[in-house]
Amino acid sequence: MKLSRLALQFWFATTLAFTANFAAAQTPPAAKKPASNAPATGAMPNAPQSTHYPILLLAFGSAPTWDVRIGPKGPELLERQGYPPIVLEPAAISREGAAESWIYRAKDIATGAEVSVHLSRETCADSASTTKYTFRAAVTHSQIGTLQGCARIAAELFSRMPGQSAQGDDDTDKKDADKKKVPAIPPITNAKAPVAVAYINPAGKIVVSRNGVKKIAAPGGSELALAHDGKRLLYVRPDPSPSSLATIVLYDFESGRSRDLVRGAASEPFWSPDDSRIAYVNSVDQKTQVWVMAPDAPEKAAAFSPQSVVSLQGWVDAHTVLATDAQNAYWLSEDKPAQTVSLRDIYGDTLQIRPSDTLRVNPSNPDLLLISATYTAAPAGAPVDASGNAYGLFLCEVRAKRRTTLSLPDELARNGEWSRDGLQVFYTRRTSAAASAIFRIFWDGSGLRRYGEGTDLVIGQ
Repeated sequence: MKLSRLALQFWFATTLAFTANFAAAQTPPAAKKPASNAPATGAMPNAPQSTHYPILLLAFGSAPTWDVRIGPKGPELLERQGYPPIVLEPAAISREGAAESWIYRAKDIATGAEVSVHLSRETCADSASTTKYTFRAAVTHSQIGTLQGCARIAAELFSRMPGQSAQGDDDTDKKDADKKKVPAIPPITNAKAPVAVAYINPAGKIVVSRNGVKKIAAPGGSELALAHDGKRLLYVRPDPSPSSLATIVLYDFESGRSRDLVRGAASEPFWSPDDSRIAYVNSVDQKTQVWVMAPDAPEKAAAFSPQSVVSLQGWVDAHTVLATDAQNAYWLSEDKPAQTVSLRDIYGDTLQIRPSDTLRVNPSNPDLLLISATYTAAPAGAPVDASGNAYGLFLCEVRAKRRTTLSLPDELARNGEWSRDGLQVFYTRRTSAAASAIFRIFWDGSGLRRYGEGTDLVIGQ
């Protein structure tokens, strides 16, 4: 049937109208013009796309100094002055109603603690400067507490990986998924290598190395302590069995001479920070205490504190030492009241408390302890010694009771010691059933390397 010319015109016009309406229905509405207090499109960071805004931020504060990197998926890294960085696993992100305020949630990968970052768009001034910032930030860590500060857009901190798309979900990224689970920790570039150390070599002899010059200090001994200038070494020489007595010996590197300081139930000597005094454990009348003496006047040695202890762990500052017994750690001081913390609070339930453990105070942060201890139960797959024990190195923040494992899960590590810069840990690692060697690792778990042959390394400078 043929249509009239008028009918064809009507049909054609109707079809065009329907097509235009259908196309309009499929076209997304135009983006709303941002409010006057929102950044212009041109000011947006050149960064990966994300389900939240703002992205690629650095939140930071002072007193104490801290910062948190917030990437495309949320918080990635928390850094605090005096502590190793905390790697975070981003979680949910939510916006608080219609306000320009966001909550970023995350998890502390090392401990499983919950972390949240509350970010709001409001003028913020950090107490350390007069600069005005766009965002106010509050970081809450369930173990550490809340940190207050500001935030700014910091796209320069988030360089893309080769082959990474803006969306971060293409096939190339999936191949690199394992690498991207943990953000890159800023490398440590300012660590200072020790120039004066002492250790026990594979033959059991005590070696002192200073500025590349090595000398044998003694044919045997233990419990080494090197002065900060590396010129004098303390060690303990046991009496022949069956005696339980021992002698604290002072060795002079430049002259090569040794002299006995104290003989008796004496052990664990440590130099004070200025090398003017020596603290050690001494048992008199069946009471074990911390004693102190001047290296040139050992006959005037006297008790440092009336507190009974089992082990001395070193000096905290010029007037305070850290000591332990079977249950507690004691901060014993000449100028303030003693402080006591339960070892169970420091160790948690995963570590045994043993007299042979060592606790070392970080030289730059008295709140950070390096612990050499034994697991209560060996982790699955961990190596064990002849007695079936697994042991390693652990870090503990005393105030927060935050504990992390520093040594690798496939090694037996003991006798950890801080470097003087507080960024490195030197320790003895068992390399076979009958051999050990000295290794070094940075406090953030990076930079592991074999340092040399021997055991029980201590550092002067």
